[in-house]
Amino acid sequence: MPKNSKLKSILIIGSGPIVIGQACEFDYSGTQALRSLREDGIETILINSNPATIMTDPSMADHVYLLPLNTKSIIQILKEHPQIDAVLPTMGGQTALNLCIEADEKGIWKDFDVEIIGVNIDAINITEDREQFRELMLKIGVPMAPQATANSFLKGKEIAQEFGFPLIIRASFTLGGAGASFVYKEEDFDELLTRGLEISPIHEVMIDKALIGWKEYELELLRDSNDNVVIICSIENMDPIGIHTGDSITVAPAMTLSDKTYQKMRDMAIHMMRNIGDFAGGCNVQFAVSPDENEDIIAIEINPRVSRSSALASKATGYPIAKIAAKLALGYHLDELNNQITKSTSALFEPTLDYVIVKIPRWNFDKFEGADRQLGLQMKSVGEVMGIGRSFQEALHKATQSLEIKRNGLGADGKENKNYDQIIEKLTYASWDRVFIIYDAIEMGIPLSRIHEITKIDMWFLKQYEELHMLKNEISTFTIDTIEKDLLLEAKQKGYGDRQIAHMLKCLESEVYSKREALGINRVYKLVDTCAAEFEAKTPYYYSTFESDMETADGKRYADNESIVTDKKKVIVLGSGPNRIGQGIEFDYCCVHGVLAAAESGYETIMINCNPETVSTDFDTADKLYFEPVFWEHIYDIIKHEKPEGVIVQLGGQTALKLAEKLTKYGIKILGTSFEALDLAEDRGLFSNMLKENNIPYPKFDIATTADEASAIADVLDFPILVRPSYVLGGQGMKIVINKEELEKHVVDLLSRMPGNQLLLDHYLDGAIEAEADAICDGENVYIIGIMEHIEPCGVHSGDSNSLLPPFNLGDLVMEQIKEHTKKIALALNTVGLINIQFAIKDDVVYIIEANPRASRTVPFIAKAYGEPYVNFATKVMLGEKKVTDFDFKPKLDGYAIKQPVFSFNKFHNVNKKLGPEMKSTGESILFIDSLKDDAFYDLYSRRKMYLSK
Repeated sequence: MPKNSKLKSILIIGSGPIVIGQACEFDYSGTQALRSLREDGIETILINSNPATIMTDPSMADHVYLLPLNTKSIIQILKEHPQIDAVLPTMGGQTALNLCIEADEKGIWKDFDVEIIGVNIDAINITEDREQFRELMLKIGVPMAPQATANSFLKGKEIAQEFGFPLIIRASFTLGGAGASFVYKEEDFDELLTRGLEISPIHEVMIDKALIGWKEYELELLRDSNDNVVIICSIENMDPIGIHTGDSITVAPAMTLSDKTYQKMRDMAIHMMRNIGDFAGGCNVQFAVSPDENEDIIAIEINPRVSRSSALASKATGYPIAKIAAKLALGYHLDELNNQITKSTSALFEPTLDYVIVKIPRWNFDKFEGADRQLGLQMKSVGEVMGIGRSFQEALHKATQSLEIKRNGLGADGKENKNYDQIIEKLTYASWDRVFIIYDAIEMGIPLSRIHEITKIDMWFLKQYEELHMLKNEISTFTIDTIEKDLLLEAKQKGYGDRQIAHMLKCLESEVYSKREALGINRVYKLVDTCAAEFEAKTPYYYSTFESDMETADGKRYADNESIVTDKKKVIVLGSGPNRIGQGIEFDYCCVHGVLAAAESGYETIMINCNPETVSTDFDTADKLYFEPVFWEHIYDIIKHEKPEGVIVQLGGQTALKLAEKLTKYGIKILGTSFEALDLAEDRGLFSNMLKENNIPYPKFDIATTADEASAIADVLDFPILVRPSYVLGGQGMKIVINKEELEKHVVDLLSRMPGNQLLLDHYLDGAIEAEADAICDGENVYIIGIMEHIEPCGVHSGDSNSLLPPFNLGDLVMEQIKEHTKKIALALNTVGLINIQFAIKDDVVYIIEANPRASRTVPFIAKAYGEPYVNFATKVMLGEKKVTDFDFKPKLDGYAIKQPVFSFNKFHNVNKKLGPEMKSTGESILFIDSLKDDAFYDLYSRRKMYLSK
């Protein structure tokens, strides 16, 4: 039992809907904490309003409350569960901490005799209130940048006059750098100061003298109630100070820090943690270091909770920070706990890395028309990827291959920027694609000294880039026939993909693959083991690399592969890659359930994914985890190594689906719906023909591949017209146009971004109601798991619509049509697994908008609303283990469930907030209502047309 034997029942506060600045890394932390507490026999009660996550799955906690995150909900839960002894608020990001503080201020914890564990209120207040924090740091001798607090506009102006420009403004009590700005020029100051004061809940900002060019570092710490402290991971930002750490390219372990300065930084971090409060748990500390020989260190901030970087540090090291932090909150000491990976060493051992990890953020600026794309102190990314390699160069390449932005790596893919002025501008004003632009600048011949002068990025990183450029130049002098083994091996060791090497050698990717196979240059897999192979690891968590052959005494040559293949029947689940708008955490939920269902069916489960924020990449979710890009070359090598029964692609969103064609071409079995059926649904023309054959209504449409064709089609269809590209997710590129000028402009723009794409032009059913259905099909039987009606009219993307389950005003005739069409389409597409179909209803006729024979964004929502494990059922159908008729479906829902989208527009000023066919929401919450008389429904329904954009 835990050291504090009084703790029997604990409330955990989740982080709510996904927003920019607080994403699924807190869902991952919360999930780990729940599992950790249950191991100790603790009763767990969870409050979280996010239906898309694994954290709110009924299997995760003893009691799950999908309620709004406010004190009213907290009181309701505490009344229903008087046995709750303590609350753990450190796993749910800023949302959970702020709610915990509010409940404390209202005396709620005291009224119900609930103890706060994992942190104390004083520590939260000291670290969030920038003035208090500064005073404490000065008192304990920790240097900080020259700074002062302003709680009025006038005071802010005085401080700016004293310090001079450039300056940094940071708002108190905010998350994701909200309200923070780097102010270069005096004329920008007034607006940015006003914004910071308005965003801070206490209307306070800290104004710092900007330390241009200083390097930024983070340390992840854990501390127990016996005051043992371990540093889990050091993380270095490749970008200097001035870019939010969530928007920075980060590297672990720290690369350019001297050992002496690192030891000094460790001591400072431990000193800071011990002085902010007496608590046991996780902590994140951020520092800036001067770029000169002195390596002066100043503290930036400290977060007394698991942070965004905790998930990254956990995946980077294999040390599950949140899991251990939850144990420490119970009173355990670090030396009493086991390392989760080796199972034999103590959790008091600090992890050692014999590899490098690189994290690159993923942005979605295309969804925020008019957004300022320059990176700064306010976080703007929507997700991230992580690459693991034996060198910085290999990890960097793997991370860029994971981003899914149609790049094959840093360069050597024909997509380099060759515009000198544009390159200089993107280097000067940090752009989202600066990771690629540095390579392009070197390619163009811009000296490293000049790139360093502009970006202030450490020369060590720039020289790593230069080496890659020089290697590319050398390879380009050869052909596929003349290139030597050592040079090809070096290119692979530095992370260059076969596609990039093919580009250099002017040949096909398959020729490079065949050549390296013939030369014996094959991927080997290494364990992430926390201890640099000093002890044996028990957890199969792998990354790939390339090694020179070793030779044994008897002359046998081999490369050391640590991934041992078993003779069990196996299934591979392809993950969904980085979070982005249109493909979020709901697909990770589906992947995790797919893995668990396959394990229940007796398969060895293998997960491939590159997203460090999620539960699917936890080392003990699947039997084997390959932390690799969801990128053809990497996947194909794993499949050849593991020889699975098949691959599941329909749970990982568009990421996995895009690989279905290649898997089929290479003779690899897709479990569930075939590629042909998936392709039929994606190809708008073929799909509409299928509907025609089955007498199912659909809006008048035609297909265009040029602007001229689109113009001719418009004469027949009549405006308004909905323009839709094929093979996209999240409504990418969809738009309603109302005249020929708009049509031509949009078609030309789409075809320049997606050359060769088929554009479907539909007559837009103005004023129609939109609905959607999700179903499970085994090829013969169809079970509709849920029908939802959108509150907003047809034309707002389903991911941005408020939706009601079950529908609220569709008559029997319409419902019968929806059911009949769903069953017909599921069978006509030979669906095996999940399918989502979207409808437009006008004059009591149900038209089909589209069908997706895969897991959809709404499946987790329906599963939570009805309390049924639908992904588990669907996976067993895909595997051929069960038929739909084998399940005993018992959905339970009193009243209605509303799926409410959540937007992150506050991160982008001057952005068009209107909603249309292209998705813009970053997350969602669930709201249960007893009847349609509920004020929440009435309010949503009255505003349903307000934001519709044509």
